[in-house]
Amino acid sequence: MKPIFVQLRCTPGRTYEVADAIYQTELVSELYSTSGEWDLLLKIYIKEGEEIGRFVNEKIASIPGIERSLTTMTFTAF
Repeated sequence: MKPIFVQLRCTPGRTYEVADAIYQTELVSELYSTSGEWDLLLKIYIKEGEEIGRFVNEKIASIPGIERSLTTMTFTAF
């Protein structure tokens, strides 16, 4: 399993609704509300070989109330 982080910008006033919808998918390991440019931060474990872009677009970014997403992939550094 490979961890990725996804930040989401939600339609104003819909952050809690989006967070509830994400939580119900049971796809995320961790889900946080954040301050600043992005509203939510998700930690997701992806199966090795699974296409990250397709996963995020189809299973996360398609949730109503999400305006934009930013995906950060992680690499083993040490």
